[in-house]
Amino acid sequence: MGNDIFNGAKKLGFGLMRLPLLDKSDEGSIDIEQMKTMVDEYLANGFTYFDTAWMYCGFKSEPATKTALVDRYPRDSFTLATKMHVGFIKTAEECETYFNAQLEKTGAGYFDYYLLHDINTRSLKKFNSLGAFDFVNEKKAKGLIKHIGFSFHDSAALLEEFLNEHPGEFEFVQLQFNYLDYNNPGIQSKACYDVATAHGVPVIVMEPVKGGTLVNLSDEAKAKFTSFNPGASIASWAVRFAASFDNVKMVLSGMSSIEQMKDNISYMKDFRPITPEEQKVIDEVVEVINGENSIPCTGCAYCTSGCPQNIAIPQFFALYNAERKENPNRDHAWTSQESYYVMYSRNFAKASACIECGQCEEICPQHLPVIEHLKTVADYFEPKK
Repeated sequence: MGNDIFNGAKKLGFGLMRLPLLDKSDEGSIDIEQMKTMVDEYLANGFTYFDTAWMYCGFKSEPATKTALVDRYPRDSFTLATKMHVGFIKTAEECETYFNAQLEKTGAGYFDYYLLHDINTRSLKKFNSLGAFDFVNEKKAKGLIKHIGFSFHDSAALLEEFLNEHPGEFEFVQLQFNYLDYNNPGIQSKACYDVATAHGVPVIVMEPVKGGTLVNLSDEAKAKFTSFNPGASIASWAVRFAASFDNVKMVLSGMSSIEQMKDNISYMKDFRPITPEEQKVIDEVVEVINGENSIPCTGCAYCTSGCPQNIAIPQFFALYNAERKENPNRDHAWTSQESYYVMYSRNFAKASACIECGQCEEICPQHLPVIEHLKTVADYFEPKK
């Protein structure tokens, strides 16, 4: 594990999960021309790491990566990561079909980094039954994968157990890691980071801004940042926090506009770690956020694909959070969130349509009590009869 498998690359990774869209209501309507501009800007400033996956952007992210990146640049000018998600594979034989389809969709020829997606107590059984560990090692031996890793959404105890069972096999781990989840007992960002570091496994950070939660802060929280440094973007505090840890080798940012891209580049091109004085400000902001009434959903939307009622769970949670920030005392006659709720309810089932099947809670990376939160949303937005 002594070698730097990231070859000293700059720490900002281009996450291809939240790309610019032509239609905000259609996650597959990727704005390819704007994506090309963003790819050009990113590479021109010395960054190289791209991260995609089979299901991102309505299953359109990998093909978009081919169009905007792979077909336009020499293969050795960038590195590409993608993932195996066992939710889309039923048999060991299908692993080969899935992997070959990824090679075809991306046109990459090989993957610099390949992750087993979302190792957790439930998925481990599936990965083992599929022979996934042997499969990726065979692909690595053939040169189709350069480095093997995994993403992880579970306890530090399970991470310890898993790394002990696979000593030296995995070259990196992708963890949810941000200043709000750092000491969160449910997410266990710090504890998981410490386990990975103790095992000598480099860390890639996902959700550094927690799906936008750490950008769309309350006025009170934002004021603490802006009063300390008026010129720094709110996002920069979160991304720099994550990148400041020695064993963090890459911080993924799901950039959905050229403006976000330029902002991230402005402070990550010549990266400066968080100072002790800045950390004190971050700690104060965490206290403010934790004191606010909100649902800590990152908007990953893993919960929606299998929902039998077709409930727009992340959207409803986001509306509720925005409503609680805008109208905490419920003293406004009307807010825009109410209109959005009605609009979403025309295309999706209302929150009250939940039948409590529990599939959303089983797959939620944040381990949220989704069913109870949906009841809260329904009580808030749906008029009583």
